[in-house]
Amino acid sequence: MQNRFPLWKNLLIVLVLLVGLLYAIPNLFGEDPAVQVSPLRGAEGGESLLVSGKKILQDAGVAPIGMEVVEGKPLFRFETTEDQLKAADLLREALGEAYVVALNLAPSTPKWLQAIGAKPMYLGLDLRGGVHFLLQVDMEAAVDQAMERYQSDVRTVLREAKVRYLAVSREGEVIQVKFKTAEDLDRATSILGKELRRLQVLADADNLIAEVTLPEQEKTEIKRFALKQNLTTLRNRVNELGVAEPVIQQQGEDRIVVQLPGVQDTARAKEILGATATLEFRLVDTEHDVQAALQGHIPIGSRMYRDRSGRPVLLKRRVIVTGDQIVDASSGFDQQSGTPAVFVTLDSVGAKKMSKVTRENIGKPMAVVFIENRMETKVVDGKPVKVRKRLEEVINIATIRGRFGKRFQITGLDSTEEARNLALLLRAGALAAPVDIIEERTVGPSLGRDNIERGFLSVVVGFVLVLLFTAWYYKLFGLVADVALFFNLVLLIALLSMLQATLTLPGIAGIVLTVGMAVDANVLIFERIKEELRNGNSPQASIYVGYEKAFGTIFDANITTLIAALVLFSFGTGPIKGFAVTLSIGIMTSMFTAIMVTRMLINWIYGNRRVARLAI
Repeated sequence: MQNRFPLWKNLLIVLVLLVGLLYAIPNLFGEDPAVQVSPLRGAEGGESLLVSGKKILQDAGVAPIGMEVVEGKPLFRFETTEDQLKAADLLREALGEAYVVALNLAPSTPKWLQAIGAKPMYLGLDLRGGVHFLLQVDMEAAVDQAMERYQSDVRTVLREAKVRYLAVSREGEVIQVKFKTAEDLDRATSILGKELRRLQVLADADNLIAEVTLPEQEKTEIKRFALKQNLTTLRNRVNELGVAEPVIQQQGEDRIVVQLPGVQDTARAKEILGATATLEFRLVDTEHDVQAALQGHIPIGSRMYRDRSGRPVLLKRRVIVTGDQIVDASSGFDQQSGTPAVFVTLDSVGAKKMSKVTRENIGKPMAVVFIENRMETKVVDGKPVKVRKRLEEVINIATIRGRFGKRFQITGLDSTEEARNLALLLRAGALAAPVDIIEERTVGPSLGRDNIERGFLSVVVGFVLVLLFTAWYYKLFGLVADVALFFNLVLLIALLSMLQATLTLPGIAGIVLTVGMAVDANVLIFERIKEELRNGNSPQASIYVGYEKAFGTIFDANITTLIAALVLFSFGTGPIKGFAVTLSIGIMTSMFTAIMVTRMLINWIYGNRRVARLAI
């Protein structure tokens, strides 16, 4: 009775195999060409947008084969990519700039499988396609933002040094500070030269003006930092999107390539990558009349804004804290009003500034300004032209009731989705400079179809040859090994699907290698059983000893291969990681099927029988 598993172990192995089969099935259903429509802030979405989109397509004679609303965004499925492209053009033209229309590939997995979380594994750009963006970093905007910061720093330095000045203004890349006396000019030039060492300070004694300019070396450093910061921020944003194995790399001096293989929501990816949402905290100017400012008499040191309802608001020019001083942000609800809110945590510098300003201005109103740069396409003379639109609006005005600390909350947002998006962008970090999407490609599966076919053929040929040889050489035991090898592939695909890993060509190579290696364990076991039979042991004893004695060798061999795979994963990038992932999972599934599954099947066949010989 030594070749029998207890009932619980048999049931557990069968359950694992059935679950693996269930979660591997979604990969058989494929994907449909689809068009996804995402409303921008304030635009109508959901079911009403689905009905509107359906009417637009039906009137043009383009019939979708399926429609659904996914997280408030309509998704239209089509039979062919030709219908998909035609539908995308129709929807873009009809819906206008208030909506983002993006191409997509939607899994055609049945609802009952989706309900239990069974999804197909992602395929990389070389197999399934995905989204390819080429982003242009606006270096002039990076320099402009730096000059704005330096202009504020000039005021702060002079104020702290108690140097009187008449006005601080900026023309292009030159900050001009006007003084009343030559003595003030000399003091200011000396202090600014010491405090702002990266800048060049020149004195115009005739006009009593100090000119602060950026040296070329500093300008180059600002641009280099902007590109580096944008790379880091985009990586953080892609991580927030949950994209597996993305490619984010520099191209030239001012461009960034972003490839998102297997991305499901291309519209959201475009929205998150291209947005440069940040916040500014400013005091409200309560000393001057808003109506007078509307007529063109804007006081020095103030600036006109509008809130979300279009009402004018006069704010101080001095920025208290900006988005780049935010270290963490999370969305939630205000405990008192129940409205969507973003909970913000500042760094030490930002917290110090906020604490100082709020302490000195208790009882006065403070505004939160939301700033977003967005690219819009307009048709000029029959040609599409990309135009950057800068949105600046006051989302919240609140009276300072007490001193703010390191953590506080922002309210006044339209919806929970906007709160989540704002928190995501602030948490991932503000872009150091705006980026324009100058090239966008949704790479369809046709490009990788040849790769898929060849990769699939290599797996099938390798799999069939191993099956035939094993069945011919080891007879019944070989057939048992073949069944285990089949379930090894099933479990491998199921685990990749459950982990939502991205399969690339190197990943297919890892699967092919796993198919070959998976039989190694059975070869060791079967050869040990044959050796025990040659030594005169009974069939039952030979089976038992064969599995027991071969386990140590199998374990050692697979552990060394697993260590190598983990090293590849740790130090490799992109395709190498894909190979390492499939190889690592394949090693674990092959050990389970080669040892546990074959043992269970052999026990079923021989465990309760007295036999004179084994079919091996």
